[in-house]
Amino acid sequence: MGKPNLLLKKTDHYCPGCTHTIIHKVMAEVIEELGIEHKTIAIAPVGCSVMAYEYIDIDWVEVAHGRAPAAASGIKAVHPDKVVISYQGDGDLASIGFNETVHAAARGENITVIFINNGIYGMTGGQMSPTTMLERKTTTSPAGRETTVHGSPLKVCEMLNQIGSPDFIARCHASDKASTIQAKEVIRYALKNQVNGTGYSFVEVLSVCPTNWGLNVKESFDYVKNEVVKEFPLGIFRKNGVVLDKMGSLDEL
Repeated sequence: MGKPNLLLKKTDHYCPGCTHTIIHKVMAEVIEELGIEHKTIAIAPVGCSVMAYEYIDIDWVEVAHGRAPAAASGIKAVHPDKVVISYQGDGDLASIGFNETVHAAARGENITVIFINNGIYGMTGGQMSPTTMLERKTTTSPAGRETTVHGSPLKVCEMLNQIGSPDFIARCHASDKASTIQAKEVIRYALKNQVNGTGYSFVEVLSVCPTNWGLNVKESFDYVKNEVVKEFPLGIFRKNGVVLDKMGSLDEL
């Protein structure tokens, strides 16, 4: 498929290789294909995607760092017929905004969360985030992340899966053609859930940050495929509100 109509003809501000550009295209494709562009409202909080509203031609709301789930809850309450997307990075969702993340999930809000997890604060200088991999060097962990000093990486899908209310929780990545196709189907499933009124859907996308990782684009994607997935396994954690005894394959969607 070529460029979706909803993807605006603008030069984006992202670094070369950034996964945000891939997921923006995927989101635009899915929204178009589902025919929901006129009733979709997405939320862009502070972070690398702070100007996402410049790139996808749908309604957007800009919110403070970490407050996207709270804003999504309010928007959905006022406009229950709208499709509401909370689009967040790991510093935003898993750190300053984690309380809002947990409680939106606990309420089973009929919203869709797309969590772009590159394990670093990309916009503010490459600091360690809650999901930074062990031994990964950042500006605030120059010797590498250590469990005894910095704690373990947060696994948000696994944590939210302990709550009874979510309908769908899955983790994917978009590091090559095949995985991008999978990510598209996961996002499609999550948005269809919301259209059908089934409840809270959470999609984590393991992402890259070549600039702050100090790797080139190919090395970054290889790092996700070969290393990050060991710490953050891919698959479906919960479907139709049921926690799966064995993690489901992304190919099942």
